Amino acid sequence: MIEQAQQNLYGWKSLAATPAHEYVWPAILRLLPSYTDPEIVQVLDLGCGNGYIASRLHELGFSVTGVDASPDGIALARQAYPEIDFQTASIYDNLSIPHDGMFDLVVSSEVIEHLYYPRLLLRNAFAALKVGGTIIVTTPYHGYLKNLALSIAGKWDDHHAVHWDGGHIKFFSERTLKSMLEETGFTDIRFSNAGRVPWLWKSMVCSSIRSESK
Repeated sequence: MIEQAQQNLYGWKSLAATPAHEYVWPAILRLLPSYTDPEIVQVLDLGCGNGYIASRLHELGFSVTGVDASPDGIALARQAYPEIDFQTASIYDNLSIPHDGMFDLVVSSEVIEHLYYPRLLLRNAFAALKVGGTIIVTTPYHGYLKNLALSIAGKWDDHHAVHWDGGHIKFFSERTLKSMLEETGFTDIRFSNAGRVPWLWKSMVCSSIRSESK
């Protein structure tokens, strides 16, 4: 019931890149593994929204599947990018049933901070990946200096706005995201950042490897 309420709160009305898309996409590119034959690389975009990131990954030659719980986002994506497999499904669902060990790469951009149960996203990504596969996760950055700057500038209430239904409910630092990835079974965790100046970044972009079965 909570999940159904959540998915109805964010309405996709446009195929345009969101402001977050514009600064996280270059950082995602920096952390993408090097593939000798992109056409055989299977990619899962978890929480694909209007399909923008999935479409950029497809432009690189990858075979892409996009999953989102928002019917309006999936409808837009299917109409604009018919060559990509878009599916209406929840990140909370057991994705290993249709996708167990199928993907070389999972990307989830600016999604995990909206979830009541973020571990389920990572567990489902882990199950969907081949051994040796990579997950790339982006989420708003929170660190000591940024938090201090927000407080000094009197922007704390704006940053943690409560009036936006369906907004951010989890606030990650590099340490807490790394801990959750390790708990799920991921290794070789690497961070990059996106947007704004160093230590006040808008988002962090993290890659990690499913090195073995858990």
